[in-house]
Amino acid sequence: MTSVFSAQLHPGRALGFLVLGASLHDVLTRLKAEPQRFPKLELMHTPTDPVREPVILGLPANGIRLRFDGPEQRLRLIEVTDFTKSHIFLKPANDKERDLVRPASHDAPAADATPGPTFRHIYQRFLGPTYDGEYMEAAEVYVLSYPGVAFTFPMQKKDYSPSKDVVSLLPSTGIPNSMAVFSGDSWAQARENMWTEILPSVKAFAPLAKGKDVCPDEVSLVKIHGGGKLQLFRKWTSSSFWIVLGETTPQRLVAELGPPDAIYRKNDQGMYIHKLRAASNTAGRPNGNDLKRQDDLTDTDQSSHPPSDEYESNDEAVEDGLVANVSGECFYNYFYLGFDVLVSQPTIPSRAPPSQSQNGNGSSEPSELAFKSTTANRLVATKVILHGNVPGSYPFNRHRRCRWEIEYLATPESSDGDPAASETPFSEIEERLREEWKSIYPSEAEAQQKQRGMVLNRGWGDSPGSSCELLGGWEESGGTNPGVGKGRGEDSTTTLYGFPGLVFEVLKNGWVSALTVF
Repeated sequence: MTSVFSAQLHPGRALGFLVLGASLHDVLTRLKAEPQRFPKLELMHTPTDPVREPVILGLPANGIRLRFDGPEQRLRLIEVTDFTKSHIFLKPANDKERDLVRPASHDAPAADATPGPTFRHIYQRFLGPTYDGEYMEAAEVYVLSYPGVAFTFPMQKKDYSPSKDVVSLLPSTGIPNSMAVFSGDSWAQARENMWTEILPSVKAFAPLAKGKDVCPDEVSLVKIHGGGKLQLFRKWTSSSFWIVLGETTPQRLVAELGPPDAIYRKNDQGMYIHKLRAASNTAGRPNGNDLKRQDDLTDTDQSSHPPSDEYESNDEAVEDGLVANVSGECFYNYFYLGFDVLVSQPTIPSRAPPSQSQNGNGSSEPSELAFKSTTANRLVATKVILHGNVPGSYPFNRHRRCRWEIEYLATPESSDGDPAASETPFSEIEERLREEWKSIYPSEAEAQQKQRGMVLNRGWGDSPGSSCELLGGWEESGGTNPGVGKGRGEDSTTTLYGFPGLVFEVLKNGWVSALTVF
């Protein structure tokens, strides 16, 4: 039996726990955890451009529709499309609770149910008077705006007159088609920058923050500088910190990022035969330590799909001895930050890009200084997997979306002076990377041979992504992945493309699903 969603309206900020600025991953995870209140989820996106166009999440059983922007996947607009399916109330300070629509009682006949709030109720009792609204002639609706909230009333062209005020235009018994919760003083003002406005941190929303542990601000952008160096920027702050592969310790990771959401250990040699190729791409020669490692430089799936019996809960991850108890290589899974970090024995990171080398010809080998400065039994970060959380992809909603930029491709010679980024089609990224790295190969033919794609099917048990079970997801409950087709998603077959220090997992539509930096 479905339970009614009861939510307090916070104009301009939230509807219950649905807070403007929350990530798609966070919202979906919360909704899927309460199937009795949210029995059906409908996710809609643009298949040809799922990372730049808005993503829409519909809750038909609750009469609610949520709109997220594509690049950051943040909640930008909350719409109530059916007032009878949820209980919405307002609770002003030092005042009693006000219902938008009085919930129907169990013993009342269905015919007596109120279809929605009347204009008189909204204008006199719920929110109070406001300025005249805006008539949208094309849609034949009148939008009554308050700061952070707007109601859409049906109105034919013949009934509208710019000389009349709102009270004269709208009948007292008129019922709106929908309600919108947005950030801004009015709907007209909010429409201009709704998809690009920098929204405040969800942590700053007092009703949601009560009783919550203080955690570091989320990572909003990862800049890849080459040579195993990544710069992580925090949202809503000017601070950043570095992960240097081969040097950064687990203690440093936990100090900057907090404890991982899970720790995942897995030995998968499904791609072992390709280690020689990966090593030759990065340093020009195989590395003995690389050949001994159980992880795979091209397998972007190891930390994304841990089997439930190998999964360590968040409670285990935050134990006092977290770092000390890690005796061997493992992945630190940061699902709510959008990336995983492989912690293992020190290895030499990939070479610096030719454009960053001193002589500019890309002939220098990776420095062994960092490797020699660490003891043989010391664990360090050796690989980072950045997840795109692309709608329609196989691992959708395992991690929140992580945005990244390849900083060394931001040169005046590039197409627009901007770095290749997570919102750049892979065809453009590939072209710029081939130009950057062409000097390290003896010939164009060898470069193309080393950079050719490798097909990966996540649905096959004998593929490198054999551990594709989902944790706490739709497969365990017998359901389907919301919005991504039946079962495991629309696109389970991807292609891996390798460049020195980078492996891209690319979907059929040309967008990057995951990027491995090593």
